[in-house]
Amino acid sequence: MSTNIASLTAPVTLTDGAKKEIRKLISQQELGLEYGLRLGVEGGGCAGMNYILGFDQQKDGDQEYLIDDIKVYMHKAHGLYLVGMEVDFQNGLNARGFTFSNPNASSTCGCGTSFSV
Repeated sequence: MSTNIASLTAPVTLTDGAKKEIRKLISQQELGLEYGLRLGVEGGGCAGMNYILGFDQQKDGDQEYLIDDIKVYMHKAHGLYLVGMEVDFQNGLNARGFTFSNPNASSTCGCGTSFSV
């Protein structure tokens, strides 16, 4: 199912803060080597689409990328909505959690996890 991930350029970027938090979560959850970070979209939310971010195993239709040492799974069809997106992790007083900066979003919701194209 997997292709040569070394030859693929990931359509999304992870900031240093996001990579640090993802590595921390992988370590805490003691995930096996078959698990990677799933990035994607699904219908719903107040703006029409929600981001998917979590740990999962590779599924049919997924493309596999390696961002530094982090394995990332993304369904091939989701790249259209996510290409150029940056995932960050905020750990401040006003906000804590993953944030998404998506150049393809024509509008976003105040929650930060819902968008439309």
